[in-house]
Amino acid sequence: MSPSDSLQVRPAGPDDIPDLARALEALSAHMGDTHCATEAVLARACLGETPACHGLLARDRGTVIGAALVSPVFSTTLGAAGVYVSDLWIKDSARGQGLGRSLLRAVAGFARDTWQARFLKLTVYAENTAAQAFYDRLGFDIAGRDRTCLLKAEAFNDLLGDPQ
Repeated sequence: MSPSDSLQVRPAGPDDIPDLARALEALSAHMGDTHCATEAVLARACLGETPACHGLLARDRGTVIGAALVSPVFSTTLGAAGVYVSDLWIKDSARGQGLGRSLLRAVAGFARDTWQARFLKLTVYAENTAAQAFYDRLGFDIAGRDRTCLLKAEAFNDLLGDPQ
């Protein structure tokens, strides 16, 4: 099955922040994750003078059915810019219709046009076997040597010598 002819995927602008926030909140709820990305946080991150990330929304007849949050990344081993997909959400009722592929295709096109990206990177939870199978079908390599490391706020501030 393929996405509807009425499907539109485009970068989120100022008026789209509430929809982006709701979509990402739905993803967090689905994954059982804590969610701290309020509308204000997303607006600052996506629409600031130097955006830290960009949101893309997939709409069918005006209804948001998918979202992605992306940022640039550079790899010295690949010798190129790429795009990191930190969040990818597809509405339950829209799954299995090719929307994930369409949304990632739009992400890749956006990143190529914006950062001259030549690769796409993402992280998938070890227990999310359905997502792993989807990414495998698309041709993603599971980078066995890679391990995601995260320095959260308190340790990040300690590294900076900032007592916040």
